[in-house]
Amino acid sequence: MKMRLVATLLAGVFLMGATAPDDDPYAWMEEIEGARALDWAKAENARSLPQLQNDPRYAGLYADALKIATAKDRIPNVDFGGDGALRDYWQDAEHVRGIWRTASLDSYRTGAPEWRTILDIDALSKAENANWVWKGADCLRPDERYCLVSLSNGGKDAVEVREFDTATGKFVEGGFKLSEGKHRFDWIDKDTLFLVTDWTKADVTTSGYPFIAKILKRGQPLSAAKQVFSGTREDGGYGVQPIVLRDAAGKVQAVVIQRPLDTFNAEYYLLAGDRPLRLDLPKKSSIQGYLDGRLIVSLEEDWAARGMKEGDLVDFDLAAVRAKPDALAPSLVLRPTETQSVEQVATTKTRLVVSLLDNVKGQVLSFQRKGGTWTSARLDLPKDSTIGIASASDADDRLIVNVASFLTPNSQWLADASSGKSDQLRTLPDRFDASKFAVEQHWAVSKDGTKVPYFVVHAKGMKLDGTNPTLLNAYGGFLVSQSPAYSGAIGKLWLEKGGVFVVANIRGGGEFGPRWHNAGLKLNRMRVYDDFFAVSEDLIARKITNPKKLGIMGGSNGGLLMGVALTKHPELYNAIVIQVPLFDMIGYDHIGAGASWIGEYGDPKVPEERAMLMTYSPYQNLKPGQPYPRVFIETSTKDDRVHPAHARKAAARMKEYGYDFLYYENIDGGHAAAANLNERAMRQALEYTYLQQRLMD
Repeated sequence: MKMRLVATLLAGVFLMGATAPDDDPYAWMEEIEGARALDWAKAENARSLPQLQNDPRYAGLYADALKIATAKDRIPNVDFGGDGALRDYWQDAEHVRGIWRTASLDSYRTGAPEWRTILDIDALSKAENANWVWKGADCLRPDERYCLVSLSNGGKDAVEVREFDTATGKFVEGGFKLSEGKHRFDWIDKDTLFLVTDWTKADVTTSGYPFIAKILKRGQPLSAAKQVFSGTREDGGYGVQPIVLRDAAGKVQAVVIQRPLDTFNAEYYLLAGDRPLRLDLPKKSSIQGYLDGRLIVSLEEDWAARGMKEGDLVDFDLAAVRAKPDALAPSLVLRPTETQSVEQVATTKTRLVVSLLDNVKGQVLSFQRKGGTWTSARLDLPKDSTIGIASASDADDRLIVNVASFLTPNSQWLADASSGKSDQLRTLPDRFDASKFAVEQHWAVSKDGTKVPYFVVHAKGMKLDGTNPTLLNAYGGFLVSQSPAYSGAIGKLWLEKGGVFVVANIRGGGEFGPRWHNAGLKLNRMRVYDDFFAVSEDLIARKITNPKKLGIMGGSNGGLLMGVALTKHPELYNAIVIQVPLFDMIGYDHIGAGASWIGEYGDPKVPEERAMLMTYSPYQNLKPGQPYPRVFIETSTKDDRVHPAHARKAAARMKEYGYDFLYYENIDGGHAAAANLNERAMRQALEYTYLQQRLMD
């Protein structure tokens, strides 16, 4: 069954809503593909790229990064298909844009599966003279023959949707088709879609997301679809979302509508015929699935009236929900401890499965409900790792599970949620010599006394003399956890070159559940940055490194973190990689999808929240004459999520003040700043060339 992540990620669309401040001299950079903005970006690329690509180290770094990215012995990211087989989207040197393919489980278990291509994105792009980027397929259960395939032009979040028949390997003639947009949809049945889209240009929120839900029948023009729900243009968040709940046989049990009010607060409605009935759920909660007549929900805030706490996983009798949607009675499934966080929730045929972090280390629990009580058992999987549920079967209780840690290559397991047993399917070959390195978990003390954990990956026998080139990474937002992960690129391009790698689990993330995230919202945002500075200072105090050898890197919300570090404590760092960042936090609500993140950062139009934003907004806090290191700023023209204007304006302001910096804007690539494997390898080679120049020379 489809899994719903507890974490909410940054997502967005092109420039909508309010206008730029009149006093911003670089507002013209907000025209995402404006000729003047693109000319400026191309000129900066032409100035910056040779300074990195002409470094004698670059070619070797690129070759290593490309070899890792395109290696054919990578672990396929398979999931269960409705026909009992496995499906996988795969990219390599011969399939740069990728192929969607399938193989039987028995064949896959041999280690040399007989793959059948379902759809070749490289061939499709060539035939249509397009730069298609795969954005996934939503298939109709239980057989999953008919799928809605999402294709992006150059990596944008906005997609074109086409109905595809996996049995014939062709797009369905006269089938469902949606032109480019920020669509939200789910199947009701073979001839019916629950669809939320921009029915007219006015039918989007101020952050550019659709808010009107309709039922679309096969063969109908969009104009004939029947409306069943509407939010408002002022709604925040990511647009109205359909949630179709099915049993293990694929039969629809309920249709729920999520109406986001801001980034994290939402209303839920149960569709009864054509009538939406408001559900008595806390606004900070997430519907996770359905199993055996029970509606599964996670809570991101206390529900004192029902005796529930933030972080709890609860369930409801769906029949009682239908009967009294305004008087819900939850039962407790799981209450995490102070050190735990629910990361994923999935359902198999008879089990509810939960992926947990405990002190940022993973485990998976299988729950069964008997006599009105849930009991759990821990699956037999490697300890001290990050464990992710890749796919859960509806036909039985099997799971595909991915296991990762910093120094052990990723492994893939076939687990049974009923028996608790598991078998290893695949393991990734070594991409670097991990035997030379060790991992430690330390704790720093933040400004308010909170203990903040962080991992250090270093060479065995590392001297604590303050001279180690160290790269620190963090995110700190949107309930997203930063847990141990194996990276061949980091190992090969950084650790083996003599570097130390650090991951900080700062507040704003989800490492300790909603409380860890809620602690850094809006007016409390400086706690996130204080945590990061505390970890930076702890690394120096432990003599792992010193400010001339300490570099930091982060993207998206983590790119904002990099900008705050640059402007608040430039004396701590000698290298800063700022990837696809937010930067203008006073104007962010009118740039790209910014208005959808007000629940995270606060509203610049609210005086108290604007005052807080002004204290740390990197764009407004850049000043001349400061000891800023030479930073490397990266973005993508096709990023319709955070929007390249943030990076462009940051670079332009630094140029105005006379600072030296490097800038790279990928003309394609979307929010990942790379539309294919070659571009990803190039970006990594540029980053690690820069880091070696700054921290190792």
